[in-house]
Amino acid sequence: MTYSQFKNRAGHFLRKQLSLTNYIDVQAADENIRKNIPFRGPNIYILFVAIVIASVGLNVNSIPVIIGAMLISPLMSPIIGFGLGLGTNDAQLIIKSLRHLGIMFVVSLIASTLYFMVTPLEMDNPTELMARTNPSVYDVFIAFFGGIAGILELSRKEKGTVLSGVAIATALMPPLCTVGYGIANWNWHFAGGALYLFFINCIFIALATYLVVKYLHFPSKIEKKSYKSLITYGLLILVVLVPSFFSAYSIVLENRFANSARHFVKENKSIGGTYIYDYNTDVTSRPYGLTLRLAGESLTNDNRALLYTEAEKYGISHTQIHILEDATIEVRRLNETEIMRDWLATNEQQLKQRDDSIRVLNARIQRLASQQLPAEQISAELKAQWPQIENVTLARNENQIVLVLDSKRSIKKDDKERIREWLSVRLQAKNILVVNQ
Repeated sequence: MTYSQFKNRAGHFLRKQLSLTNYIDVQAADENIRKNIPFRGPNIYILFVAIVIASVGLNVNSIPVIIGAMLISPLMSPIIGFGLGLGTNDAQLIIKSLRHLGIMFVVSLIASTLYFMVTPLEMDNPTELMARTNPSVYDVFIAFFGGIAGILELSRKEKGTVLSGVAIATALMPPLCTVGYGIANWNWHFAGGALYLFFINCIFIALATYLVVKYLHFPSKIEKKSYKSLITYGLLILVVLVPSFFSAYSIVLENRFANSARHFVKENKSIGGTYIYDYNTDVTSRPYGLTLRLAGESLTNDNRALLYTEAEKYGISHTQIHILEDATIEVRRLNETEIMRDWLATNEQQLKQRDDSIRVLNARIQRLASQQLPAEQISAELKAQWPQIENVTLARNENQIVLVLDSKRSIKKDDKERIREWLSVRLQAKNILVVNQ
């Protein structure tokens, strides 16, 4: 096979693979897009409900709920209709699409603002809302290529599930919900950033639609081309694009600083007897800041200088680093005099503790000796008065004294009472129990 033959066959194969002619129905797509533009009747209620669901998802930082709401919402039709109107020079379709897009916008703002005004949930870290407040050129790419996928899906004969994916990827609803949050909470940073993201999505979905409509040769309403509207639209695109490039540049710088900080901390976990146990970056101010939390020994001047030198290798100056040593301890270098002083102080403390223990033990012995009962003397005195008593046991518990009598015959009740009274006087104790075995 010659090179020329290979080239022809390869070209034929590529044309066959990339051709859209047999898969596209331009007329049906045109009618379908025009039919779905109006925002009235059930579409209004569906949109309202979808916006509330998306607002709940943003409120609780639940991505599945937000995705579900985007699948419900019918938001893309007026935007694609606007792009179709530009591509086919249909001024009436452009006006109609913008009118219904405005209705959609107002309904969405009302629904989201009302929800965030009445919701009792307070968010400490509304990450899903914050993600919609700082759009960049990357959001432009998502909207543009999502719009291409959307118009191609609407134009092909056999419909698939591409529109669902486009609705999720381009994310028209969350920005509108975030605008409502900003209005409800008087947070114009949130409202402005989210509104900008919504406009980016609308403009570049419409631009993608316009280009595909031109490429697929949708029938034009006016044969004469109108460059005035295209120039206006081009200027609008330029105005929208410029801030997104600045935002993307900031995102790149933030990402680079975060990566540099991560690598710097990873390679310098230990500095002498000190180690970095946590860190965080601050990209809200210029220059960016890096906070290091240290533990272990207190950072010496030499180690601090070494830490700053290592940071310079990663593009982080010492003015950007803030060191917190709340978890460190100061290590003293002791000389011989300080060691002897500490040894004497330790011994003195141990001797004092020993003397205190001896005093406590002596006091306990004296207390026990004072409580000892004269059992033998009491036994002799009782046997002299009551000869029938053979043995005497005398004991003391916490609350009373117990006298146990072992006798040849039972001792009368009156005699037991006399013994109890006598023993009470003898021992100067009130609570005495006399038991006769």
